[in-house]
Amino acid sequence: MASEDAEIIALTVLDEIPEFVAAQIPHEIYKNRVIEAENDLRNEIGDAADVTPVVVSGHSYRSILDYADRKNCECIVITSHQPEFSDFLIGSTAARVVRHAKCNVMVLR
Repeated sequence: MASEDAEIIALTVLDEIPEFVAAQIPHEIYKNRVIEAENDLRNEIGDAADVTPVVVSGHSYRSILDYADRKNCECIVITSHQPEFSDFLIGSTAARVVRHAKCNVMVLR
């Protein structure tokens, strides 16, 4: 789907820890959380040498969109689950990304 010189980024978003909680947690614990997420992402990617793993923190759909805007992404590929009733009321992450992205979005189920 991508050209041979395309940059492929595997992005995962860690939920942001509220400031009042983060102030009570040693920085090393948060740093370890990021390292663990990076390792998990590298395991998912496997031996795909052309994929760059990236871990960001924040609200999932907003962080995905912000990252895509900063990197001038041409396409976001995102997975989605079967919609549940609550998704029709508040929307899933994938649905929000599709609605608000400035680039193409491919949703995989």
